[in-house]
Amino acid sequence: MNLARNLEQAARFFPGFPAMVERGRATTYAALEAQSNRVAGALVGLGLEPGDHVARQERSGHEDRVLCFLPLHHVFGQVHVMLSTILTAGCLEMLPAFDLDEVLAVFGRGEVTKFYAVPTVYLSLLGQGNLKERLGKVRYCFSAAASMALEVVREWKEVSGLDIHEAYGMTESASMVTYNHYYRHKVGSVGTPVGSVEVAIMDQEGNLLPQGRDGEICIQGPNIMKGYLNRPEETARAFWGPWFRSGDVGHLDKDGYLYIVDRIKDMIITGGENVYPREIEELLYQRPEVAECAVVGLPDREYGEQVTAVIVPKPGAELEPEDLRAYLRERLSGFKVPKAFVVVPDLPRSAAGKILKRVLKDNITRRPPTAS
Repeated sequence: MNLARNLEQAARFFPGFPAMVERGRATTYAALEAQSNRVAGALVGLGLEPGDHVARQERSGHEDRVLCFLPLHHVFGQVHVMLSTILTAGCLEMLPAFDLDEVLAVFGRGEVTKFYAVPTVYLSLLGQGNLKERLGKVRYCFSAAASMALEVVREWKEVSGLDIHEAYGMTESASMVTYNHYYRHKVGSVGTPVGSVEVAIMDQEGNLLPQGRDGEICIQGPNIMKGYLNRPEETARAFWGPWFRSGDVGHLDKDGYLYIVDRIKDMIITGGENVYPREIEELLYQRPEVAECAVVGLPDREYGEQVTAVIVPKPGAELEPEDLRAYLRERLSGFKVPKAFVVVPDLPRSAAGKILKRVLKDNITRRPPTAS
């Protein structure tokens, strides 16, 4: 089967396929074929090791039934979930969007074996009683599109008995770059590079950094895009030679596992100090009154940016800013502790489930905080 030719034909019938073109990524059908072959195990001519392919790592097979309510214009739903299932002869059970009652009803039929979702969906399910029984035959859970708080992963494992597996990827990489292994699973990591993909950590000048040091995550491999469509200057900024610059900060441990620290663009500079929001968010998720949170930098005349925590409380919970400050002061340097806490009913998200921090910042600056 010539998958590249079939993908080209699919693009004629479905204008939104692939997402890389729709979002301005000048990828190649060969890149999609490389990624799909990595998913399916069709290895000929690619030089990729069988053990590094998604379907093999996820132990996918024709007996699997996958629930998918993710948008298929996004690389997570389209490549990782849909193509991997089709190419391993599995069954896709489709829903038009996430609906808690419908998802629980599907689980109740006892046929779904693999579950793919974004962090907010797992948070919604954790609020349900008898979760382990309600998941039915689900044996594998996977989260992507946004960072998963460690506390949520631990709670899910405690309640359901299942790990939440994570990977690292993006549209520019036609999905997967690293995968947190089925058996060699490390909580908090997004795993090791798959196939012939390479990952390096570099400083702001493009120099390699040693193990354990935080820097920009850079990638090269057959799945990386050619460039941004009709945007040569942006393409030039996105590469250091053959290395694609992800825009994410992370580090590698002694075993080669990758850990994401934060997005470079989300970093807050306050009083000349760098603050990565995820470090604060991880701590806030450990608080019993916090359902969801996001930390952003708001304009500040004195410090440049003010660290601000935006919180969705759990139902019936009361938020006490001074209690939160005291809790964070014991665990963080003073400049990282939020100067303000804002309570909101929900957080703005993209169709793929990512928190839209730019929209959130705009929303906050137009309204007074309900907690400070």
